Amino acid sequence: MNTLVAEPQAVKLHFDNDTMWVDLADGRQLGILLAYFPRLLKASPSQRLQYTISGGGIGLHWDDLDEDISVPSLLLVIGDRRRNVESNWNGGH
Repeated sequence: MNTLVAEPQAVKLHFDNDTMWVDLADGRQLGILLAYFPRLLKASPSQRLQYTISGGGIGLHWDDLDEDISVPSLLLVIGDRRRNVESNWNGGH
């Protein structure tokens, strides 16, 4: 049996002190700790709200913060990969 599974699509974001909440088109709501995304964690509340939903809901973008997040990756709890790459590049320190 084949089942068509659509990619999750964001329709709205909101934030509290330590969490980004993503409302999905299918009614689910994801809560992701801002610690996974250092640029968002360090941003002001007003900067966090200056986002664009792109690609029909599969991308989140903050122009001023130079931050891009894939909505499908949020279901896998994939954070800022640059931090992991930089950490590995510097010998894990």
